[in-house]
Amino acid sequence: MTLRAGLIGLGSMGRNHARILSILDDVEFVGAADLRVTDERVSHGAPIVQDLDQLLALRPDYVIVATPTATHDRIGLRLAEAGVHALIEKPLATTVEGAQCLIDAFQSRGLVGGVGHIERYNPALQSLRTRLANGDLGEIYQVVTRRQGPFPGRMADVGVVKDLATHDIDLTAWVTGQQYVSVAAHACSRSGREHEDMIVAIGELDGGAIVNHLVNWLSPLKERSTVVTGARGAFVADTLSGDLSFYANGAVRTEWEAVSVFRGVSEGDITQFAIAKREPLLVEHESFRDAVAGKGNDIVTFDQGLRTVEVAAATLQSVSEGGAVRL
Repeated sequence: MTLRAGLIGLGSMGRNHARILSILDDVEFVGAADLRVTDERVSHGAPIVQDLDQLLALRPDYVIVATPTATHDRIGLRLAEAGVHALIEKPLATTVEGAQCLIDAFQSRGLVGGVGHIERYNPALQSLRTRLANGDLGEIYQVVTRRQGPFPGRMADVGVVKDLATHDIDLTAWVTGQQYVSVAAHACSRSGREHEDMIVAIGELDGGAIVNHLVNWLSPLKERSTVVTGARGAFVADTLSGDLSFYANGAVRTEWEAVSVFRGVSEGDITQFAIAKREPLLVEHESFRDAVAGKGNDIVTFDQGLRTVEVAAATLQSVSEGGAVRL
């Protein structure tokens, strides 16, 4: 069965989607919609039309939405009305209400809706999630993420919380299997733009783990790091390289009587895992294609996307009001 796929938005992320759609097995890339782009080299030979109505006239089975966040709910609702499945880039919507409207529209029509939280398909994080689910770390104590780098020229409609921190919010809940119950944050804007460009957030998960997210657009250093610490050591995932390492607790005994009553940890063995590294965006597309075809469900659902929007909203509420916000 060959599915017909369309794309709306040929910006920096949309062009990556176009590249994948042009090579994806069992998918015909029927066209892309963009007001400004006309060169079909950008769409890898697929026709380019000016608006969503013209794209829908090409009869796609599903559409990838790679437009600014503020347009997601409007475009998503139009696709639902047309009976078209949709993979919407993260975050699902700018507001909790907008995300809920999308859920209602797609569920009422029996349509597949997915959110483009691409980090879930990073090989390091997929391996990490499997190892945590197998109990390799024991009890999870803490999750610390660092996501920083230069300001992306493409970004204008949201701040660093909704653009970057939503990656960390989603992956933290996903790899641990735990949900946020509280969040507190401080943020600032140092670049003169309307939205925040730097944030530090702390939170608590329902399994008892504590989390810390450091996110900014102000660093010349590009960093994508996730560290999960638990009873048996710590996993370190570098999602830029797709590498995963494990730092085991040591078992060195002390004969120093004054401190022998304390139970701490010491440095043990370090293991770097050999992981098959497939391109995360390709794996994301394969998963959504299979979901539309009724062959699988390894996608980020709209319900999961809503939860991330809720945590992001609580984070910004904490910035505005001060103090922790319960979820």
